[in-house]
Amino acid sequence: MQVLFVHGMGRSPVSGWPMLRQLKRRGIAVGTFGYVTARVDFDAIKQRLQSRLACVARQGDYAVVGHSLGGVLLRAALAELPPAVPLPKRLFLLATPVHASRLARKFQRRFAYRLLTGDCGQFLASDERMTALPPPRVPTTAIIGTRGLPWKPDPFCGEPNDGVVAVSETCADWLTDRVRIPAVHTLMPASRIVAEIILHRLSRGPARS
Repeated sequence: MQVLFVHGMGRSPVSGWPMLRQLKRRGIAVGTFGYVTARVDFDAIKQRLQSRLACVARQGDYAVVGHSLGGVLLRAALAELPPAVPLPKRLFLLATPVHASRLARKFQRRFAYRLLTGDCGQFLASDERMTALPPPRVPTTAIIGTRGLPWKPDPFCGEPNDGVVAVSETCADWLTDRVRIPAVHTLMPASRIVAEIILHRLSRGPARS
């Protein structure tokens, strides 16, 4: 089994290495996919990710893990993967919004946000573009953080959140299962709990939570 990790916006592949080391110790081959949102638009990153998925698939069974925007990119790439390319055994979404992000909408017109996040930042803020993504064709586990940050004023209006994404923004009826953990958004890829959840799902298959 292989696992490919796609990091979140503003992060790098290094952000997932604590988790990936834990998977590797359990006999899973691991890899990462990197990108920079300020330089390349969403569709160009998606196409490069599709090529990487095709390379991984040629080596045997695999699963994919996306943190935040990384999960959105994976959903888009898998939706248009050529029929000849085998799909992953499972998709793991770590703190990934499945609806337009309220923080992205809040900041989408600010110069610094547009400069740093480019087209990907606008994608996250768009109801139309996020809604256009079809449900994944593979079992999908959402791992959701609930340890929010002390925002003042609170953009989530008291709703459970991980400091960046509200719980409601990560939920959809097509998910195979959902797991909530006491973690903040940025640190989820480094969590030992996340690694154990991934290992459990890969070894025992889908379970509704």
